[in-house]
Amino acid sequence: MFQRKLRIDRVAADGSAVPCPVAWIDNFAMRNFTNDAVFDDTLPLADGVMEAGNRVPVDRLETAMQDWFLRKGMRVRVTETATGGFSVTAI
Repeated sequence: MFQRKLRIDRVAADGSAVPCPVAWIDNFAMRNFTNDAVFDDTLPLADGVMEAGNRVPVDRLETAMQDWFLRKGMRVRVTETATGGFSVTAI
């Protein structure tokens, strides 16, 4: 079910990236459970780590994360990783 690996990083003003706290990832995921059923196939695992199922559209996930993190004063960027998963970076 959770075949996509997502890396979620917070990027500081100086450009350094650190794993996004799992509590923030979980907060995003839980809010989207009730707002959009397509994000039900996401699972926060640890700081900077989330898994997602194949039915989760990456473009919609990216847009939803951008909107949510922007309200918290951060921007989000989604890029594909070498392992075939996706890397989500909050700027």
